[in-house]
Amino acid sequence: MHPFTPTARTQVRRLPERGVYDRAQVHAILDEGNICHVGFSIDGRPCVIPTGYARRGEEIYIHGSAASRMVRTLAEGIDVCVTVTLVDGLVLARSSFHHSMNYRSVVIFGRARLVTDPAEKVEALRCFTDHIVPGRWEEMRPSTEQELKGVSVLALGLEEVSAKVRTGGPKDDAEDLAAPVWAGVVPLRTVAGDPVPADDLASGAPALDLDRWARAGRPLR
Repeated sequence: MHPFTPTARTQVRRLPERGVYDRAQVHAILDEGNICHVGFSIDGRPCVIPTGYARRGEEIYIHGSAASRMVRTLAEGIDVCVTVTLVDGLVLARSSFHHSMNYRSVVIFGRARLVTDPAEKVEALRCFTDHIVPGRWEEMRPSTEQELKGVSVLALGLEEVSAKVRTGGPKDDAEDLAAPVWAGVVPLRTVAGDPVPADDLASGAPALDLDRWARAGRPLR
């Protein structure tokens, strides 16, 4: 699996040792995340919208209402920047200057395309659903024609991409090491809690198997 080639927009210049262009690592970050931030310009004004996404091969899918301003604008083929960030820990140093966070992030530049093929659109919706909980799509009724008409899907190729990763503890100045201040890392992670059934859950409905969440690489507890 060949790495991404850095470009003028994706080359990590600030702390370049944190730059990651390995395709497998980028895929792993995208597969673990749930929310992306979509940055673009409308009428000369910047706009950043948080939304769900899903990866399929060398593309990510973004979806929204067919009436969504974001979807309609991106479908015109304008430049877009999509970011995904996972925060793994708070890095507490002996000085405020050296406080930081451990994180994994991906930045994608490109131009999205509107998915018009009906079969690909359904496949994209399956990807969205199974990205949340693997196998969920097969448990549900098929989408109706009206539901499909009400949703638009965009695809963005993973071509101009880079990741940035920070790991490890604080990097204090040598003269601060003897200070009587706690220093280290407070790990953070998103975990699944106990499922809360809907008030109108049908009798006989099977319990949600959260082991599928774990198999997707997300911690249960």
